[in-house]
Amino acid sequence: MSEKETGAMKAPLKADKPAKKEPKKPGKAKARFAELKSEIKKIRWPGFKQVVNNTLVVIATVLLVGVIIWLFDFLLGLLNTGIHGLL
Repeated sequence: MSEKETGAMKAPLKADKPAKKEPKKPGKAKARFAELKSEIKKIRWPGFKQVVNNTLVVIATVLLVGVIIWLFDFLLGLLNTGIHGLL
């Protein structure tokens, strides 16, 4: 009987040992740092005014979310106290 007729599947063969990696070349690290340096020069860094503006937006957003969470917590506390007062 063939494999198709019996529905049996062959077990996968174990792979041979993986190929050994080549030793690292000392020049590669130097080349990578040179590439990194050139990529960092391409970055368009934000100006001082933009950094200050973005910081103020983040602080305002955090304060707004904090007030919303505090208000929600306060109202749920009042509701909880009112429910327990009725019991």
